[in-house]
Amino acid sequence: MSTTQTTDAATTSRTHPDSAAPPARRQKTTAGDRVFGGVAHTILVIWALIVILPLVWTVFSSFKDSRSILSSPFSLPQSWNFDNFVRAWTTAGIGRYFFNTVIVVGSALVLVMLLGAMCAYVLARFQFPGRTVIYYALIAGLTFPLFLAVVPLFFVLKNMGLQGTYLGLILSYVGFALPFTVFFLYAFFRQLPEEIGEAAQIDGAGDFRTFFQVMLPMAKPGLVSIAIFNFLGLWNQFLLPIVLNTDRDKYVLAQGLANMQAQQGYQTDWSAMFASVTITIIPVLIVYVIFQRQLQGGVGPSTNK
Repeated sequence: MSTTQTTDAATTSRTHPDSAAPPARRQKTTAGDRVFGGVAHTILVIWALIVILPLVWTVFSSFKDSRSILSSPFSLPQSWNFDNFVRAWTTAGIGRYFFNTVIVVGSALVLVMLLGAMCAYVLARFQFPGRTVIYYALIAGLTFPLFLAVVPLFFVLKNMGLQGTYLGLILSYVGFALPFTVFFLYAFFRQLPEEIGEAAQIDGAGDFRTFFQVMLPMAKPGLVSIAIFNFLGLWNQFLLPIVLNTDRDKYVLAQGLANMQAQQGYQTDWSAMFASVTITIIPVLIVYVIFQRQLQGGVGPSTNK
């Protein structure tokens, strides 16, 4: 009879697995948790409004004429003036500034990603004298205020003949973004299994081939995340180009907007100004919308066990 009861119990557990499992414990929501959740959501909503409302107001103002912007700044456009963008792109010169920004930021982004990934890989995977000193020296670069470096950097570029050139600004951008890139990617390369690199070397792959064909693709989430962070930081950079870039033909968007406001004085074309700001914002929004999932996956907790 005991055998029959055991068989029936086993059959019951297979057909009804939930009946044999212990009941799940439900977490009780206390009043303190509800208060904390309400306060947190209220703060998040207020913060979202602080960020979103100026952006929406800027976009709507870019379709209005200057008189409507000054007389009724918070009203919707009575007519959608797309001529503002044409005037901003041609007359105000935003098109030239946009082209310069794409050259500088694109070139600096490629260089900083390549150099940063190689440097982080070497520091994370190889043992050599001075490795720790180099790593902490790069980390110390994150703590150095940028405004204290612009004056020495100005004279360095001037003595090298790179002041007011694309190359000088690109190298300055690379030096500005390299410490954070190495710091971010160092952890990704440290987490990669050493057996994969050893297997590639056994198959005859050298260090460069192991890095570019094996290790670099495995660190893709981190590469995408840091590339987005660098793009946002370099695209919105203001201090470095203002101090180091003295050639008006090579002005980037930040300098172009400041120069546009300074030249117009009291007769500011507000509609073209808002249209120029909207043109500056659009690439950042496009990049974030496209790579939002990769960004969240790259900086989020790992699900691999």
